[in-house]
Amino acid sequence: MTYLQWFIFFLAIQVIHFLGTWKLYVKAGRKAWEAAVPVYNAIVLMQIINRPKWWIILLFIPIVNLLMFPVIWIETIRTFGFYKKIDSLLVLVTLGLYIFYINYTTDAAYNAERSIKPRSELGEWVSSITFAIIAATLVHTYFMQPFTIPTSSLEKSLLVGDYLFVSKFHYGARVPSTVIAAPMVHDSLPFTGTASYLKVPQLPYTRLPGLQKIKNNDIVCFNWPADSLATMWGDTSGKFTYKPVDKKTNYVKRSVGIAGDSLEMRDGYFYINGKKNVLPYRAKLQFYYTFECKEPISQSTYPKFLLDKERTGVYKILSEYWNNEKIQEAIKQNGSLTKIGQDSLYTEVVGGVNQQFAQRLKMINVENKININLTEEEVTRLEKYPLTVSVKKINHAPDVAIFPHVEKLQWSQDNFGPIYIPKKGATVKLDAASIPFYKQIIKNYEYNDLVINGDDIFINGEKADSYTFKQDYYYLIGDNRHNSLDARYWGYVPFDHVLGKPVMIWFSWDANAPSFTAKLKSIRWDRMFTTVGGDGEPVSYRYVVFALIALYIGYSFYKGKKVKK
Repeated sequence: MTYLQWFIFFLAIQVIHFLGTWKLYVKAGRKAWEAAVPVYNAIVLMQIINRPKWWIILLFIPIVNLLMFPVIWIETIRTFGFYKKIDSLLVLVTLGLYIFYINYTTDAAYNAERSIKPRSELGEWVSSITFAIIAATLVHTYFMQPFTIPTSSLEKSLLVGDYLFVSKFHYGARVPSTVIAAPMVHDSLPFTGTASYLKVPQLPYTRLPGLQKIKNNDIVCFNWPADSLATMWGDTSGKFTYKPVDKKTNYVKRSVGIAGDSLEMRDGYFYINGKKNVLPYRAKLQFYYTFECKEPISQSTYPKFLLDKERTGVYKILSEYWNNEKIQEAIKQNGSLTKIGQDSLYTEVVGGVNQQFAQRLKMINVENKININLTEEEVTRLEKYPLTVSVKKINHAPDVAIFPHVEKLQWSQDNFGPIYIPKKGATVKLDAASIPFYKQIIKNYEYNDLVINGDDIFINGEKADSYTFKQDYYYLIGDNRHNSLDARYWGYVPFDHVLGKPVMIWFSWDANAPSFTAKLKSIRWDRMFTTVGGDGEPVSYRYVVFALIALYIGYSFYKGKKVKK
């Protein structure tokens, strides 16, 4: 919906409000016309129901207002004597239209002295819970949102199992475009898996002013722009499912390239405007290396210093490979994986194969090699390991999956570019060579009608040889270079997809631990209440936070005893 359509919708709501309440306004000693004037009618209504005027602000905040409207409906009918549970149920079920019945068919009397205190313990409990949810929704939507790290794309900087606080106000809080949605959940309801929102109506994109702009190498939380496939990745069926921007999958990556940059990757390292990118100290760049050992690789010969709590050893296979039909068929035939490609068994990844069974799988031709994901510091240590023959960095072949998916470019995940990161207001030339870079932006991110007919390009029905961008774009990449689904595959991330800035790790444990007890034992105490940004070694403020919590509990206990006396 456009702003004009929303304005018309707003006026229609005002007409419905007037028709349903003008008699009640009169009974409360007000004028009938006061029920018809937008905003002013809300101020008067707050006076009638004896509630604070600042509640009006909550009525105009998307998502929060969905919780406030039922509160206002119930408060209104109770002010005119309708206290029964059936009345509250009817006004909720009819989305407030039950007030029409009270307005026109009953002799409702205005009670100016009505107590606003709940009449029962249950009522007080419901009231407290309701306003707690409203407050939490307000904070969650516009100030700070909890977020979980589900993948290893930023491994060592952020770990799988880290729980973050993501600031909405650093880059400017984005007003939800999906106005009818369950509070404090993302795209699906817990336990049911059904959609937590309605696709219509939609608000136009709006963002509040921010405190800062995204800088090179900032870690950014965003909505995955490619999340429109029926299955997340690799869907060749042609089936697409529409998701509003604010309901697309949440991702977190590093903004290597920002709007206006020229970006290039050489042998896995980024160059920005011709200069090699220097990552902050806390960023731990990783690549896959082939480790060749003097002896067959086993638990005894595998480098012990690599077996920390984040690694799972040699005999593990990624679950998505484990479920592959070819692998299962090979196991059924002869109990080994010799018929699968040579890389199938010497890649160290997290998975679910038990060790005893994995030992039966013969590592034909590669028994002394394994691909290991390493930082430069780990490579240096591994090269000094007595059993090491060689440690060679993997260099990937050209792949058409690399954005912009043009085979003749011969780009790979280690070598590509230069590529321009679009900036708001900048104009680029459009032709057969450049259109693959920008067609997604023109058509899907900036909502133009795009037609390509041979070498001719038409935008909104007019032939075009250039295009001016309407917003900034970013190139978001994982530090785990060979194990990250990022901008190299889907391209640019529009600013309207940016969710916020991760500012603190408030909890952390090993999310892949096999049981809840194991997870409790794996809690990373040193990471709790650690800031995400900054340079140097991470500093945890957990003792400060725990002390503040203890002081609050102690004060509440003391205050409770004092009141009881």
